[in-house]
Amino acid sequence: MSQKIRIGLVGDFRAEVKAHKAIPLALAMAAEDAGCDVACEWLSTPSLAQDVTYAREFDGLWLTPASPYDSMAGALNVITLARESGIPFLGTCGGCQHVLIEYARNVLHIEEADHAESNPDASVLFVTPLVCSLRDVKGPIFFELGSRISRIYGTNETVEEYNCGFGLNPEYKSALTSGGLLVTGWDTEGDMRVLELPVSRHPFFFATLYQPERSALEGRKHPLTAAYVHAALAAHNKAGEFATSISRT
Repeated sequence: MSQKIRIGLVGDFRAEVKAHKAIPLALAMAAEDAGCDVACEWLSTPSLAQDVTYAREFDGLWLTPASPYDSMAGALNVITLARESGIPFLGTCGGCQHVLIEYARNVLHIEEADHAESNPDASVLFVTPLVCSLRDVKGPIFFELGSRISRIYGTNETVEEYNCGFGLNPEYKSALTSGGLLVTGWDTEGDMRVLELPVSRHPFFFATLYQPERSALEGRKHPLTAAYVHAALAAHNKAGEFATSISRT
């Protein structure tokens, strides 16, 4: 019998959202390749604003596109939980934007950091409109040489699909990287497209402004989704080994 991993899909599910349809398909493809089964469960952001404890039960957490979320607090709570607890984490599109907000507030101590889409009058707009909105378009991405993301892809450049209108405010680029969160992917203009935490800090923590899940709608497995599922499976096995050792004491 195959092992089964549980993935918490964080967001406010809407059937008409392309990414929401694609993510379960992408995970199923990756799980088949990894030789395991996957069970996905949608976790609404308002529920996580009240209590994030339930999210600890999952082998991986994915902060999905389609923001603004019903509760920014719920989305940020999940990012903090995953970042501090070592739960494999992937944030795509809006998920990536909120990784920026969470890191600014909780690691860089820029407490008023906010998102121009949900709070355009905020005193510190850490996430602002892109110069050119990226709605249902594809574009090239260039990876940092030797980065984890380049090793996952097996190359230093690729082409990915977007549906995004917001990204890192360029004014805060140097502040962001001073805290240890690495920018390891850029577009042709040098604007941030991939974030990751080094393996010394987290087993698997990535955020992309693009939507790798969309490849599943074309029947293609994606290397980042595959790596995410392998990380979740490793977390599942590690938890199982720990539970077994406890039962024997």
